[in-house]
Amino acid sequence: MLDDRKLEVLRAVVEDFVRTNEPVGSKHIVERHNLGVSPATVRNDMATLEDEGYIAQPHTSAGRVPTDKGYRLFVDRLSQVKPLSTAERRAIESFLGGAVDLDDVVTRSVKLLAQLTRQVAVVQYPSLSRSAVRHVELVHLTPSRLLVVLITDTGRVEQRVVELPVSIADGQLDELRTALNRGLAGRHLDEAASALTSLPSGTRPELRPVMTTLMTVILETLVERAEERVALAGTANLTAHSLDFPVIRPVLEALEEQVVLLKLLGEANDPTTVRVRIGDENPEGLRSTSVVSIGYGPGEASLASLGVVGPTRMDYAGTMSAVRAVARYVGDLLGS
Repeated sequence: MLDDRKLEVLRAVVEDFVRTNEPVGSKHIVERHNLGVSPATVRNDMATLEDEGYIAQPHTSAGRVPTDKGYRLFVDRLSQVKPLSTAERRAIESFLGGAVDLDDVVTRSVKLLAQLTRQVAVVQYPSLSRSAVRHVELVHLTPSRLLVVLITDTGRVEQRVVELPVSIADGQLDELRTALNRGLAGRHLDEAASALTSLPSGTRPELRPVMTTLMTVILETLVERAEERVALAGTANLTAHSLDFPVIRPVLEALEEQVVLLKLLGEANDPTTVRVRIGDENPEGLRSTSVVSIGYGPGEASLASLGVVGPTRMDYAGTMSAVRAVARYVGDLLGS
């Protein structure tokens, strides 16, 4: 266990290295941070931190830089994240408030997060498996052809064109629409399948073949769920941090592998807690990065996750604050 002074020395090393990208010396710490001790004492503390693996000396006669272990302890000891400025909060509200549908929300969120953090932003689309049915709409294309639209509470919209076994009139279409929504609206999609199977038996005999067809199509829609997707923005921001990456290509290749990103984001399924994975805690290809992520959804429900990928030398307090704020606003939008 490190005493409070050594923790303060570690904090000073991390903050100054993040700010300058230069190894930090004891004299520099004494000059910039009011620790109330001599340079010799700081040197002794830095020697202890180095012995325990929290900081390292990149080359002889240089100052010290944080290790992944040092960043981990620094993040774990963060007592508070950096508050967003009034201008940043207004920018989030204004930019996200103009979204018109789910795709627009995701696109705006990922762009905004990349701009706020100057890192690579990643936003996972809410999956159908975590959604509930908001409404089923039936639209006549011809007397024997319908457009079936399934709308979820997360903003997902699934559409299918259906060929009916018989032609139906507008009044019959209204009857079918009412029955579908009475049976499905508000149900979680995992429960919707069982609710669908009981609908044909409760339908008038002359409409039973049509309801059976509609039931089959909607069941197929639920089973053949759209592939999980993520949206990325700010990949070019990696070039601004090129000195932080020994080789940048593995990072770019890992970012292209959506399965890797989905697995990382899937671990951040709590909208109340920001998760930070540092260096070797990440999978192959991302071990020179840190991933800051959080779940998002209405209230305390998590529908998906979002976050940023950047170098381990990042402003953790500011990044965590931005990630949490954007997640909160996106959750509020989906819940409204």
